[in-house]
Amino acid sequence: DVKTDLNLLLECLKYQMDCPLSQKEALITIYSICQQNSEASEYLREIGGLMFINDLAKSSVHCIVKEAALFTLGIIIESNVYCQQTLCTSALFEDLILFLMKKDSGVNLKRMSVYVILVLVSNNKDGQTYVRDTGCISLLLQLFRTTLSTSEEDLSDENTDPCYQLWSSVCSTLCACVNNPQNEDNQNICCSVFPFAKEWLENCTKPEIVRPICSFLSLTVANNSYVQKYFVSIGGLDTLAKVLLELMHDSCLSHSSAKLAVVVTKTLDACIANYSAMGVVLAKYHTVSELLKLLSNETLNTGEKVSIILTIGHCTEVCEENQCELVQNNGLPLMIQALTESQDEELIKAATFVLQNCKQMTEQLSLKLYGNSLNVNNAEELDVQVRKGCLQDYWKKAKEILHRINSIEKEHDEERLQGEILVDESSVANSEALKSCEVNPADPKMYIERAHGQVYCPQLASKLNDQVLAPSVSSAPRRNETMNAVDAASARQTEQRNIPCSVHELQTDSGSRSHSINGKTACVKNPSGLQAGGYIFLVTFCLPHLDQHTFCSEKTEKARSTSATSSSQKMADLRCLGCTAGLSCNSKTFTDMLRSCLYRCDHHRVILEAEERYRRELYK
Repeated sequence: DVKTDLNLLLECLKYQMDCPLSQKEALITIYSICQQNSEASEYLREIGGLMFINDLAKSSVHCIVKEAALFTLGIIIESNVYCQQTLCTSALFEDLILFLMKKDSGVNLKRMSVYVILVLVSNNKDGQTYVRDTGCISLLLQLFRTTLSTSEEDLSDENTDPCYQLWSSVCSTLCACVNNPQNEDNQNICCSVFPFAKEWLENCTKPEIVRPICSFLSLTVANNSYVQKYFVSIGGLDTLAKVLLELMHDSCLSHSSAKLAVVVTKTLDACIANYSAMGVVLAKYHTVSELLKLLSNETLNTGEKVSIILTIGHCTEVCEENQCELVQNNGLPLMIQALTESQDEELIKAATFVLQNCKQMTEQLSLKLYGNSLNVNNAEELDVQVRKGCLQDYWKKAKEILHRINSIEKEHDEERLQGEILVDESSVANSEALKSCEVNPADPKMYIERAHGQVYCPQLASKLNDQVLAPSVSSAPRRNETMNAVDAASARQTEQRNIPCSVHELQTDSGSRSHSINGKTACVKNPSGLQAGGYIFLVTFCLPHLDQHTFCSEKTEKARSTSATSSSQKMADLRCLGCTAGLSCNSKTFTDMLRSCLYRCDHHRVILEAEERYRRELYK
């Protein structure tokens, strides 16, 4: 029976005062019974055993009895909340302070005293208050600074080194003083040892040092913006980021490094959870990318992954650099994968938190990345803009040329209409003139006069040299050859419909304005009588070796007659080498052909001048 055993053990303690070993054995048996047994601890308190052990720890002169009694008190307090409330007094804290301050107190006695303080303040707001009011917390901070040297070589095996065990107990006790429940006053006091903790992390990255310090830092800065700012101000956040980088380099080779990196990650998260603006400090160490690498480690459990994702969420909450790094390292697909594949609610909440932070950020980053891409291709963009500007200038000039061409074509259409009217008016007179010029072969005299007479061609005015072209040729064709020549000329006139005014129209226009015809001899005495057929005869029959291109471009002698009217000159001006080119040239040879022609009509002269201006602008 447990109760009977406890009664007998209590009697043994009372009657074995002169035998410290027997008392130690009895104490060991009591804590083994009360460990994780709330009812046994409660029964021991009811029979007065709890207070007797407390008095024994203070009054015994034997160190081994003091140590065993303190350890037993700690076990009983830890297992039963009523025992904790009974012993949580300022008197006990003061007694514990004496044990810690005495020079003759061994390391183990101090360690047991720290353990009792730990169980008194754990989950106990009153205990946190007593530890501060009695000054016990200041003594614990002193032990934190002085128990171990910051030199890594002073560390031995943590399982056998009593100093390390005391230091580790102090770290755990300080964590209990500031957390659960959170105690801001104790947090503000404990931050005084942050510089020392930072120095430890800079000099040693062993798990036995990093773990206790990270736990202490995490709980001390938690939900306390003042302490968080102070830690950042002394460079503590930079130190943690560097430690994480160092551990990440070893995480691919060491499983323990990956686990320790998760501990450091939790500490980072605690430092910026309520002070997200400080996430910018981590950007220069590319902490987000390192966390994404750590997240892909298959050896991590779900809880560790939740801690990593939460840290990423706090890093990217307000820091655009970290947000950009998350996107560039394919962090969003990882978050979506965690959200869709995991069944853990905490992990889903953490991934949702990151995605919500990045909802507006992705739109802003898309614009910024586009802007950055434009900056990177600035030279190409400038070149494109220059080309666009040149094309716009060319289009503007082309539109001007097109407008002028349209104006000229409109003028040509008007002139063609005027020419058709003139043809209609003189059609009757032309037909009579042709009849009067017919030669009867039966009349030798008339045939001789026709054969030996001078025939004058119509006059063509040239704007290029202001000379009147009046070629004169003497010939003696027969009547049927003349009529054939006229028919051939009429056929060519029908094919060349792009010429504004035909040769026949020019001749009839000139003929309509000549002197009146008197009798059959008028065709000999007055050259105008032959204008309807003689000109075509001369060009097509008498001069077969001259094509129309050469005829229009060569320079002739000074005109023998200037009787041609201004109307015939104006209509003749519209005929040039470009007008009669037809399909014999293309876009490459057309310009050279116009340049070689000494006479050019207004239409092709404007086109050539426009192309010359375009070429000069292009070669600038």
